Amino acid sequence: MSLVPPHPPSPPPGAGCLRVLIADDEALARRRLLRLLEDIDDVEVVGECTDGVEVLARVKAGDVDVVLLDIQMPRLTGIDAAALLDADRPVVVFVTAYAEHAVEAFDRDAVDYLLKPVEPERLAKALDRVRKRVEEAPRPRERDDESEPLIQTHKLAVPTRKGIVLLDPSTISHVVLDGESCVIHAGGAVYITDFRLTDLERRLATFQRLHRKALVNLDHVVRLEPVDSGGYLAHLRTGEIVEVSRQAARKLRRVFEV
Repeated sequence: MSLVPPHPPSPPPGAGCLRVLIADDEALARRRLLRLLEDIDDVEVVGECTDGVEVLARVKAGDVDVVLLDIQMPRLTGIDAAALLDADRPVVVFVTAYAEHAVEAFDRDAVDYLLKPVEPERLAKALDRVRKRVEEAPRPRERDDESEPLIQTHKLAVPTRKGIVLLDPSTISHVVLDGESCVIHAGGAVYITDFRLTDLERRLATFQRLHRKALVNLDHVVRLEPVDSGGYLAHLRTGEIVEVSRQAARKLRRVFEV
């Protein structure tokens, strides 16, 4: 739920104020960002959120150009929330006290990564990068009576040497990174693609990153076998096994409440 009163409709990106959503579970951190943003021209704060679940709901409601997103938040972290944003997502700038998440943050297509306490000059520089990204973003194609209707499908299109294979995501058990390529396991078949794992993670939003080299459809997991490292071995219905990192294992225990 937004912690600030709703604002009247704002102009579209590039035509007026930069619409900013602040997401941080600490009230002091939110207030500091509010004070800093008050001194920056053409910026409008359209809401505040205290966790990643609120972020997803507020972004879905629209009228957000950029999210100033903390990482360590309850229920859903900023990294996880960014991974679940739609393709037409607002720009993301991570704001955190921890430097060690930078690589993963930029894997989520973040425009910038600010360390707390945020300095005014550094925030202004990040927002300049945001404006540039917003201006460069492709505009939705205007349709007229003669334009053809857009085709909508839930299938995943995978380019292969034999053409484009259309896969039902529910048939995909897992995806593993092998060198520079991703290997998709679906319905007993294997497909090799040049997609990046982060691309597929964005397209397969319900899949879980259980290892830095593996995406898994939890509907295909039948057993989680603990290992000494603190992680798991995920046994799939196909009989295949996927390694689960210790960090991902912690998330799974929260998901399944075990």
